[in-house]
Order: sequence, then C-alpha cells, then structure tokens
Amino acid sequence: MASVMLPHDGFVRLLTVLSLIPVSKSTWWAGIKTGRYPSPVKLGPRTTAWRVEDIRALIEDPDRGFGHEQVPRKAVTT
Repeated sequence: MASVMLPHDGFVRLLTVLSLIPVSKSTWWAGIKTGRYPSPVKLGPRTTAWRVEDIRALIEDPDRGFGHEQVPRKAVTT
C-alpha cells in the first residue's frame, strides 16, 4: 500500500485515490459506473473528488459495492 495518508474527513482527488487503490483511471471510472467504487462529488465545474469516508470504506471492505449511482453527488455548501 502507498504511504499516502488520508485526511480525517473531507475530500480527496483522483490521484490520491489511485495511489491507494491500485487500478488504472479507466478501471476506476468503469468501477464507478458499475457501482464497485464510490461515486464522485463535484466540488466545482472542473473539480471532482471523493468523500474520505467512502474511500476508507472501500479500503476496509473492497467487495462492499456502492450501488449504481449514475449522477455524482454534489458537495454540501454552508
């Protein structure tokens, strides 16, 4: 496993995710489409990230599955 540390909470970008989950970008995106990997959150028009808690859940149980969400969830703004 990579020596990348996940923050306690918040969001991580694709390169951080892929440093923890050893798959290619195309495999990652295909896994999102099938529900194997968690759906991203759009933080802006050109910014996509994943919830840290979703990535932790994937690392803890790789066979868990994340449903078939086709629409990326939006970040909650306060």
